[in-house]
Amino acid sequence: MHIFEINSTNELLKVTNVMAALRPQLNEGNIETIVGGMMQRGYRLIYLVDGNDVKAALGFRFAEHLHWGKSIYIDDLSTLPGERKKGYARKLLDHVMAIAKEAHCNELHLDSGCNPQRYDAHRMYLKYGFNITSHHFAMKVV
Repeated sequence: MHIFEINSTNELLKVTNVMAALRPQLNEGNIETIVGGMMQRGYRLIYLVDGNDVKAALGFRFAEHLHWGKSIYIDDLSTLPGERKKGYARKLLDHVMAIAKEAHCNELHLDSGCNPQRYDAHRMYLKYGFNITSHHFAMKVV
């Protein structure tokens, strides 16, 4: 197993299938524009290769808030459906934790949807050591 970071938009096609498993709006036609634009604003994307195939990916950014201090916010953590429960997500979380420690961050944060399809992910986050610390509220801008 090896973990790599995407350093240019032309590398994004490598992770399209993995990212689309979590974000179905992404495809080979738009990933470079959407995720590439996010990368220009600080989004970073790492991915895990086992054998010759990309199995999982994690997107994150550094943030700073009065409440949390310096932190890493994990936007996306996706594993191919047939590759789940093999420890790939944990390896990516370990990698991001090392980045956070090196950058002297106070915390890691993420949000996860509240539907039954996400319950396995919730169990994994709790087992990893995350706590449920708040409700997340959202509102469409109309």
